[in-house]
Amino acid sequence: MDLYNVVQFFGDGQYEYVRRAVPALEAVRAIQHYTNNVATRAGIVKRVIITDMMDCTCFEWTEGKITYPTQQLMDEVSDKLEKN
Repeated sequence: MDLYNVVQFFGDGQYEYVRRAVPALEAVRAIQHYTNNVATRAGIVKRVIITDMMDCTCFEWTEGKITYPTQQLMDEVSDKLEKN
């Protein structure tokens, strides 16, 4: 089973691991929470990411926008999947 970490970043440069080594569904649920909670709406949380266990970024949300994967990357992957 693949496992993931979820990290939130604050305006002062500090960060906090809010989930460690969790399955994908739990990581996605955490992202939904941490990108829509009171701290985010107040501007305290600036960025939230999901990383795999090798610390590669799988998802990034920055100040209200999904910044990774980009729409261009998603379109390229979709095109490749359609060709196969």
